[in-house]
Amino acid sequence: MDQLKRKYADKLDDKALQYIHFATDGARRMKQIILDLLLYSRANRPDEQKELLNFNEIVLEFLQLRRKLIAEKNASINSGRLPVMETYTAPITQIFHCLLDNALKYAKEDVPPIIDIDVRETTDHWEFTIKDNGIGIDPIFFEKIFIIFQRLHNRNDYEGTGIGLSIAKRSVEFLGGKIWLESELGKGTTFYFTIPKTKI
Repeated sequence: MDQLKRKYADKLDDKALQYIHFATDGARRMKQIILDLLLYSRANRPDEQKELLNFNEIVLEFLQLRRKLIAEKNASINSGRLPVMETYTAPITQIFHCLLDNALKYAKEDVPPIIDIDVRETTDHWEFTIKDNGIGIDPIFFEKIFIIFQRLHNRNDYEGTGIGLSIAKRSVEFLGGKIWLESELGKGTTFYFTIPKTKI
């Protein structure tokens, strides 16, 4: 369709160009859904072995990967000292990246995002928090947001397939933990998740 547009754009009317746009946009969205589904299917069966993982490095990796977006939004991502433990790298990476991406995506318009990452140690698990100052979530949607393909916003306002939080939840549960949130519309959101210290 892109080749058709490039070669014959000057011979097509606005309606035909609109149809081409619908087709290419639909194909792009379908490709992203397929890629996200592959991530979702792997979220509870990583191919890797457990290794000693420094959680601080996961955050630093995210900051490097998203440095352009962070700069554009003038975002601040603050992290306390995070633990080092033997676990699976892929699920931990997916959890942090999904939650931090969400915090950046659902920021208030013209308000620089402030994201705080913290952790609390108990006798049998680590409890992590990722807190933002974004648009917030109505409590009636707290369960819905973890369901695959569920979206709370128009895709024209916020891109995405509605699968990120379901991947995070699946990854947390694979590790034997739980995930939940507290939020208020207009006042930001705090996600909590636990990771047991016991070996899987």
